[in-house]
Amino acid sequence: MENNINMELTSWFALLAICCLGAMSPGPSLAMVVRHTLASGRLHGIVCAWAHAMGIGFYALVTLLGLAALLQSAPMVFNGIAVIGGLYLIWLGIQALRATAGADKKYQAGQQTSLLKAAADGLAISLFNPKILLFFIALFSQFVLSAQSLLGQGLVVFTPLVIDGLWYTVIATLLSHQAVLPKIKQHAQLIDKISGVVLLFLGAKVIVGIAF
Repeated sequence: MENNINMELTSWFALLAICCLGAMSPGPSLAMVVRHTLASGRLHGIVCAWAHAMGIGFYALVTLLGLAALLQSAPMVFNGIAVIGGLYLIWLGIQALRATAGADKKYQAGQQTSLLKAAADGLAISLFNPKILLFFIALFSQFVLSAQSLLGQGLVVFTPLVIDGLWYTVIATLLSHQAVLPKIKQHAQLIDKISGVVLLFLGAKVIVGIAF
């Protein structure tokens, strides 16, 4: 019994490290949290962050239930989800590129998005990001096998969720600090354009990867 607990703790520390690296990896999730923080303020960024974390927790639960392995054995279904995710990223990229005003002008004009919109965007970017789906199928499933107790299984689900939520909360808090926010908002429109290009590139990469 003690050996099993030690094994689970060892696996948890490895899982913790991988989740931290995964959360800190720049990508569309970061771009989404940044955009909501700059356009509407700290609260919107934090709401977006924890909604994103809920999507991460959903994938962790799906992996624990064995559905990720089932998805891996059905390549057509997996590819279909990946294509939808790629198209979603492309759509977000186009929206960002078409933005006619930077976050600072939108904020001053009172054009902040609703908290519900921030939450919906955060959840969608995690559920439809093929990179996250691949992470759980390729890397995360190995930790599920070592989680033999109820406590271990709970840690497997909640560790990536909490780490993800905390990381993007830190990002939203730092970006919205009084000493940082004005400087960033001076380049808000440029940030919109850069995030748009990044999202378009990632979405196109997913589509091309599946097609070829």
